[in-house]
Amino acid sequence: MKFFTNIALFFSKKEIYGLAIIIFIGIIVYKLGSKIIEEIVNRGKSKYERKKRKTIVNLLSNVIKWSVYIIAAFFILDLYGVNTKALIASLGVVSAIIGLSFQDTAKDIINGISIIMDNYFVVGDIVTINEFTGEIIEMTLRATKIKKNTGEVLVIANRNINQVINISQKKANLVIDIPTAYELKSDKVEKTILKIVEEAKKIKGVSDESKYLGISNFGDSSIDYTISIVCNQDDKWQIKRQVLKLIKDTYDKDKISIPYQQIEVHYDKKI
Repeated sequence: MKFFTNIALFFSKKEIYGLAIIIFIGIIVYKLGSKIIEEIVNRGKSKYERKKRKTIVNLLSNVIKWSVYIIAAFFILDLYGVNTKALIASLGVVSAIIGLSFQDTAKDIINGISIIMDNYFVVGDIVTINEFTGEIIEMTLRATKIKKNTGEVLVIANRNINQVINISQKKANLVIDIPTAYELKSDKVEKTILKIVEEAKKIKGVSDESKYLGISNFGDSSIDYTISIVCNQDDKWQIKRQVLKLIKDTYDKDKISIPYQQIEVHYDKKI
């Protein structure tokens, strides 16, 4: 019975239950604040706008997290008898030292905000920074993470990001050569290709700028008819696969053959 009494007395101390309450409230404030920001900010209609707002949400969530940490720390210190008023007053004396110590961090934060506001890039964009090309997978107040398609991850401080080539913010231009048999009349082939281009424009993410360019090459066994498919950068490989399937299906339907290499084998006998 005495054991349970001691436990009850232990948890009845303000240093214990007060600490638990502060931590609990801090978690609630952080979760609730992040959720409210996400609901308010993350309502973009376009894919790029949604990505931009998601990046802003991540940054603001970081701000809330560190604010909660600092405020909770002051409450906990006050709970354990530390004179937080004197501590806050003393911060004014050492502010110059702190400013010098954390000036790089301040530059990271300021440059990180500028990157978002000036539309340099957002999470999900494909960029080239310092000759490293990859996808932005994370952006915090201090640093940005870029992942190459081969798996390598570059972590770069925001203050060191001076020049960015953003590949995602421009349209991709897929130039596709369609090999076609010499025997077919060009008028018939071009009529089919124009039909393919019009059907391709109906694919989500493909621009009306897409067009038939003309004959681009006379090969050994085929003529190359070339089309240009202008589409969203992020979806270009999926769109290319859809267009190639569309070409194959349309050629089959219109009875147009795509030449392929054939090997003729002769057995060891008189011909």
